[in-house]
Amino acid sequence: MIEIPESKTISIQAGDALIGKRIVEICPATSPHKFAFYHGDPSAYGKLLNGRSIISARGHGMFVDLCCEGDVFITIGDGTNVRYCSSAEPVPEKYQLLMGFDDGSFLVFTVAMYGGIWAYKGDLDNKYHHGSLNSISPLDNNFDENYFDGIFKNTHKDLSMKALLATEQRIPGLGNGVLQDILFNAKLHPKRKKSGITDAQKAGLFSSLKLTLNRMTDLGGRDTEKDLFGHSGGYKTILSKNTILNPCPVCGNSIIKEAYMGGAVYFCPVCQTLY
Repeated sequence: MIEIPESKTISIQAGDALIGKRIVEICPATSPHKFAFYHGDPSAYGKLLNGRSIISARGHGMFVDLCCEGDVFITIGDGTNVRYCSSAEPVPEKYQLLMGFDDGSFLVFTVAMYGGIWAYKGDLDNKYHHGSLNSISPLDNNFDENYFDGIFKNTHKDLSMKALLATEQRIPGLGNGVLQDILFNAKLHPKRKKSGITDAQKAGLFSSLKLTLNRMTDLGGRDTEKDLFGHSGGYKTILSKNTILNPCPVCGNSIIKEAYMGGAVYFCPVCQTLY
């Protein structure tokens, strides 16, 4: 799933690989997907995009925008995979959209559980996209302790750490995936209530949020996710589906996986106490 480290990584890669390429072909889905969401009719994407060159790419929150000539964009959101292939690579049989370029290379868009592939002119009518564009990323220096304190104070005291950080897109692009290592490094249980957090623990959470997300991004995203070229990210997750059978790297205790708030949480019951 695209979260802050992946949107930043993919946008940088797209900037390096795609700027200046002219779109010459848009192929609609060969494998229709009930939960692949488009902007209007995807059969009209060719009319909008063909002949336009990509001029920039931007990653923000859980979105990656490819910016084309004429104020035209194609945006992918959380849940959509995009892979860049050279002209020598075979075209896959199944996809939700394919974009071909003038040099024979192409982008393949696929959706696993759900995801958006939006082509549009001007602004995208999506509140999360707007919120992401107009927020301050934890990767930015302006996301400081005062900014974080404002988010912290503007929520109900009984919120859990997971609810505070990974719901309502209070911090766009911070989802259940990156949450696990942020809380582990902060030594906070995902179910720990905001009302029980001391000032020192809040400061530790802020530091962990900044340091963990920057490290994930600097290493090209998490090892549970793929980049623009289909490679796993270089950041080795501490708590994830990849490590559930491993002992806690700090104390050696067994890692726990539980269902919570519509997703799985991973934690060490020794290092991350509930109270």
